[in-house]
Amino acid sequence: MSIPEIERLVDLLAKLPGLGPRSARRTALYLIKRPGQIMQPLADALGGAAAAICTCSACGNIDSVDPCRICEDMGRDRGVICVIEDVADLWALERTASFGGLYHVLGGTLSALDGVGPDDLRIGALVDRARDPGLQEVILATNATVAGQTTAHYISERLDGCGVKISRLAHGVPVGGELDYLDDGTLTAALKSRREV
Repeated sequence: MSIPEIERLVDLLAKLPGLGPRSARRTALYLIKRPGQIMQPLADALGGAAAAICTCSACGNIDSVDPCRICEDMGRDRGVICVIEDVADLWALERTASFGGLYHVLGGTLSALDGVGPDDLRIGALVDRARDPGLQEVILATNATVAGQTTAHYISERLDGCGVKISRLAHGVPVGGELDYLDDGTLTAALKSRREV
């Protein structure tokens, strides 16, 4: 039995990360069985988010205001910018409550295979921000992947000469990690990033 409205719902749900066609069908059926409790409030929330959410013109974060609340927060350290790949990384860092500076969301990483070059990311905007005389440090917090490392290296070259300190997040043994279970790359990075105690 094919009902166009349900098929469209299943097709759209299947495009979400972590949901394949079978999971999308189960989710659609779950929503359909609970129209008042879940389906309509979810539809309202999606419509509200689509209408209200915008991208911050300063840092690339998403918020319902531009500039975003982080950029507008005068209590944050304006001398430090943390460069991240995606908004999800910003949310992860904010969860820790350990960083009090500003952010710069690149919107991805450099990838020749995927056709993503420097002009496809917000690297030019970062270089412009790095010229601010009040900026003291740029923290490169891209992921420890080949693409993340390549992007960090490219950015550090672009920022050379801007007069700011450029640092990179430490890589290595995670808290609670056991050496026997770590991969060779993680162990190598941990040895190279060791510090005096």
